[in-house]
Amino acid sequence: MQKLDCLIIEDNLKLRQALKMGLEATGLIQVCGDCDRGEEGIAFCLETTPQVILMDVRLAGEINGIQAAVAIRREFPRLPVVFYSIQDDDDYYRDFRRSGILSHYAYVRKSNYLLPQMIVPLLQDAVAGKSFIDPEIETRVQEVRQKDENSPMAILEPSEQVVARMLSQGLTNEQIASRLGFKDKRTISRTNGQIYAAWGLDESTTDEKVARTRAALIVQSGHFLQWDEEGLPRVMNERGDWVPWEGT
Repeated sequence: MQKLDCLIIEDNLKLRQALKMGLEATGLIQVCGDCDRGEEGIAFCLETTPQVILMDVRLAGEINGIQAAVAIRREFPRLPVVFYSIQDDDDYYRDFRRSGILSHYAYVRKSNYLLPQMIVPLLQDAVAGKSFIDPEIETRVQEVRQKDENSPMAILEPSEQVVARMLSQGLTNEQIASRLGFKDKRTISRTNGQIYAAWGLDESTTDEKVARTRAALIVQSGHFLQWDEEGLPRVMNERGDWVPWEGT
């Protein structure tokens, strides 16, 4: 059986060396390169395209493994990738869900799949076009999806999300406009109005300062909030009832 040329991208040097030795010892894998950053992995693939990539999700560079795979697949569509990670950060699952990687891949827990004899079948299956996702990871991906869909930010346009986050940090319209490269702060005022309308704040108050404060609270809390006639915030509980929000 012909050996598979594999690129290893792993930021832990000792682990990377152990993986290389273990995989090559099986006689089925030839490690054609290894590095600790996604940026280096992209550059390597542009010079020498491997048959498959073994990729840690958390890397040493500016981009994570999933982002690196997306960039590589722009140049080499469906290049097989086996992801592994011990991280449980929502952002990684969010990046994976948004990546659009649907074929020629596996995504597994590092703690369960680091033995070479367990990694090799995943690499072989990915090369053969078979995909696999660890059930635990699939559960977390869906949890993050539901969290995002139930988030107030989910109903905003990307540009509105950026402004909302800056607004919640206490920046003025002038400061937000400057950071985003707009000369006219009225552009931010219009975006604020769109945010207020999306969150129902344009109907609850005609005072822009109050709407701005309430929008900031919505961003910081991560929940849809409503204010009653006395000005007290309420949040929807699991039963669908609006109850007093305690600010936690």
